[in-house]
Amino acid sequence: MALLISLATTDVESADAPKGKVVFSDDFDGTEAKPVQSIGDLKQWEFLDPKTWTWKNTEDAGGVIEITERSSEYKPPTRSPGHVALVKDLNVGNCEIRFRVRSTKDTGNHRDCCVFFGYQDASHFYYCHLGAKPDPHSGQIMIVNEAPRLALTKNEKLTPWDDQWHNVMVRRNIDTGLIEVFFDDMTTPHMSVTDKTFAAGRVGIGSFDDLNAFDAFTVSTF
Repeated sequence: MALLISLATTDVESADAPKGKVVFSDDFDGTEAKPVQSIGDLKQWEFLDPKTWTWKNTEDAGGVIEITERSSEYKPPTRSPGHVALVKDLNVGNCEIRFRVRSTKDTGNHRDCCVFFGYQDASHFYYCHLGAKPDPHSGQIMIVNEAPRLALTKNEKLTPWDDQWHNVMVRRNIDTGLIEVFFDDMTTPHMSVTDKTFAAGRVGIGSFDDLNAFDAFTVSTF
């Protein structure tokens, strides 16, 4: 069993982010001595339906995790994403989540990936739905609060999916309630909202019902 996880707190700072501490990092490669060989090696992750996820080695990104099926055996209590991978044993408040993602199938207007944060349980959490064409159920920052997902934003920006890798960042301040989501442009938010319903919680990645590959997942706190 092997995985590359960094739990040491390392200073990070950039022109577009507050100074913080890296509390979790995974590039899904493992080490030369202990390479990742399957999704089962990733012990710091909880996959709510592990049958729909796989690990693979790619020429352009090394190890990645990938959603392989649009349907899922995981059935959430209320209508919300079916593909969810959460970091185990990590609850964060003020945080910044960064990763790379590649959409591997064009499914039209709701082609998406999702980022989860403030996750309390299957009925209480936030997520950002990076859908290709925004509407009340796509391309919005969402809340699940003992009811089907509800958009907190009225975003009108398209998410420009193609077959290439893209950079995503979510920055959350639980003191002010500000949630900002960035897509490729790390200086201007793709969408943002202020909400204080949930405090600290778990974080993760996935999709509503689409296919994606993920790499270079990092969480820092500030």
